[in-house]
Amino acid sequence: MEKSSHPVAPVHILIVPKKEIPNLQSLEPEDLPLVAEMVAVAQKLAKEFGIDEEGYRFLTNNGPDAGQIVHHLHFHLLGGRKLCHIGVG
Repeated sequence: MEKSSHPVAPVHILIVPKKEIPNLQSLEPEDLPLVAEMVAVAQKLAKEFGIDEEGYRFLTNNGPDAGQIVHHLHFHLLGGRKLCHIGVG
């Protein structure tokens, strides 16, 4: 886990596995427990940072059209204010 250097919300935490996986599409069946662990970490951090009740966003970008620029699977935990809707763009 690390704080983002370009936060888009008051709480913006990156959750990154130690295993190098290029993106979500590259996950293998044996990696699914790792993803479950990342979700559990997000839940714990949301509670710790006080965003579990009002809501938060947990997302990853997969591929260039989605805006992926770091080719190591990671999830963003965003919260701490009302987030805008993600629209078609």
